[in-house]
Amino acid sequence: MTHFLISFPSAAMVVSDEDFPDVVREAHAVIQEAKDAGVYVFGGGIDEDVAPVLVAGDGTVTQGTYPQATRLDGGYTILDLPSREAALEWAKKIAASCRCAQEVRAFQYDPLA
Repeated sequence: MTHFLISFPSAAMVVSDEDFPDVVREAHAVIQEAKDAGVYVFGGGIDEDVAPVLVAGDGTVTQGTYPQATRLDGGYTILDLPSREAALEWAKKIAASCRCAQEVRAFQYDPLA
């Protein structure tokens, strides 16, 4: 099994106020389906009201992120799946419920994790 990150940036999810309750209901239904299937690991959205900080090896804390980093926001779901094909199927479900395309990435295996 491999952990897959399925995500989208905030700007990708353009939903009217009228449609938003349906999106929330449908997205929660897909997450419940993943939980019921035993593949759900973690999910949520980046809290854009909390500014990021960078913590150095010596413990120094500075505002912001790595200079070369792009903006990190949006929604994220981590699923434990048997294949990339399975991840793509789940991404289709999430994309349909959120009304926006999803990016799929695989985590590298770490035997100590």
